[in-house]
Amino acid sequence: MPGMSMKIRNEMWLTKSVSYLNTFARPIMTIVLSIGISILAMMMFLMATDVVLRYIFNSPLPGAYELIEYMMAILVPFGIVYCAHQKSHVSVDLVIGRFTKRTQAILGSITSLLSLSLFLLVAWQSLRYITENFESNLTSAVLLIPMYPFIAVVAVGFSVLCLVLLIDFLNFLSETVTE
Repeated sequence: MPGMSMKIRNEMWLTKSVSYLNTFARPIMTIVLSIGISILAMMMFLMATDVVLRYIFNSPLPGAYELIEYMMAILVPFGIVYCAHQKSHVSVDLVIGRFTKRTQAILGSITSLLSLSLFLLVAWQSLRYITENFESNLTSAVLLIPMYPFIAVVAVGFSVLCLVLLIDFLNFLSETVTE
C-alpha cells in the first residue's frame, strides 16, 4: 500500500481496531448484562422475602442485608459498564451541540481519554485492594462471607469499563481523523 496516504492508513487502522475491539467486547457485554440482570432479580426476591418474613412472621432472614450489600457491589459496576456501552449516561449537549462535528469528536476523545485514565486507576487500585483484603481475612459480620471475591468482581467490572472507554476513545479519534 505504498500509494496510500497516511490519513487513509490511519483511518483504516482505527476502523479495524475499533471493529476488532467491538467484536471482542460484544460477548463480554452480554455476560455483564446477564450477570447484572440475574443479580438484580436475586436481590429483588431476597428483599421481598426478607420484608415478608419480617412483617408477617416477625422473623427476618439473617444476613439478608449483607447479601444485598454484596449484590450491590456487583450490580453497580456492571450497570455502569452496560450504560457506558449503550451510551445511556446522561449528557448535556447544550454547549457541545453547537460545535462542529470535528470539534465534538476532539472533545469526545479528550473526555474519553480522561475517563479511561481515571477508571484505569480505579481498576488498578481495586486489584491492589483484593490482595490487601485477602491477607487481612476481612469477612462480613453475620454470614462471615469473605470480601475479596466481591472486590475482584468490582475490579473486573471497572476493567471492562476501561475496554468500553477505550473503544469510545478510538471511535472519537476515528471521527477526528475522518473529518
